[in-house]
Amino acid sequence: MNEHLFSYSWNMSDGYPAKGIEKHGLKVFGAFICGGGSTMGYKLAGYNHLGGVEIDKRLAEAYNINHNPKYLYSEDIRDFVKRNDLSDELYNLDILDGSPPCSTFSMTGKREKDWGKEKIFAEGQKKQRLDDLFFEFVKLTDKLKPKVFIAENVEGLIIENARIYVNEILNQSSAAGYNVQLFLLNSATMGVPQKRKRVFFIGVRKELSKQPLKLNFNEKPILFKEIHDSADISISNITDIDKKYWSLAKQGKPVGKFKSVKKLNYNDVCFTIAASKRHFNPLIMRGLNDVEILKCSSFPLDYNPLKINVNYLCGMSVPPVMMAQISNQIYLQWLKQ
Repeated sequence: MNEHLFSYSWNMSDGYPAKGIEKHGLKVFGAFICGGGSTMGYKLAGYNHLGGVEIDKRLAEAYNINHNPKYLYSEDIRDFVKRNDLSDELYNLDILDGSPPCSTFSMTGKREKDWGKEKIFAEGQKKQRLDDLFFEFVKLTDKLKPKVFIAENVEGLIIENARIYVNEILNQSSAAGYNVQLFLLNSATMGVPQKRKRVFFIGVRKELSKQPLKLNFNEKPILFKEIHDSADISISNITDIDKKYWSLAKQGKPVGKFKSVKKLNYNDVCFTIAASKRHFNPLIMRGLNDVEILKCSSFPLDYNPLKINVNYLCGMSVPPVMMAQISNQIYLQWLKQ
């Protein structure tokens, strides 16, 4: 018997939605869609995901290959929100989804030092501000007027000085006509083999008069030993310092001086998969291989990353099963007729 509503080990070739889930076909459009982690989550939960906006052309290409969207815009959301040529279909959405770039709010980043500054960030390879992109998403929500919006970000957004952004996001969303709830969720409780805490802003149009959404997930944790791939790889590309740190590091502990890089614990859930960091396999002298990263991220095993590093792609994305769980509850509690 499957203990999880959505399986973390799956293939796109199996088709959508997930087994046992109703294909209701409610419409979703996304911003900051990356490689499509959220997109696949909505599809697993029975939605019709129409496509979205992605500034990074490499990620947009991977998105196009894997999802064949009806609409795909490879451009800055600042330009997209000014468009006056959008299909009427996009003004009749059930859900608008978005994951504004989060590196400026990450507790491992520079935080306040990057707020208000234009820099060339990994997100989009363009000189731009990142800390104001959430407000562009709110503008898009106000423009398209979906029934519901969902916006995802890092836990650091609700910590310390960053809360000034939260207050402004809530104020602007309310002015646009939405009642908004804030959730801090951990993917490890949702059937994802990864400890990934993320903040979700979930808003519903005020005139729909919905009761507050309840999100309580308590699925059995999936330990690394359940997704471990015993296939070895050559260690010729591992540096001497990597070999030293792997040998000295204890399972579940940081590797050397790099506190965010750890040797995983075989009998625990995987740490957060981050785009710019890698973790060490606890049994084999190597980092995680692609199969392990895909499973930890609940990405399909037949996903085609093109030439993009799988660790980067999954680290930038919402785990599909995480979004499947959330969107399924929104359907059941708010949108089911």
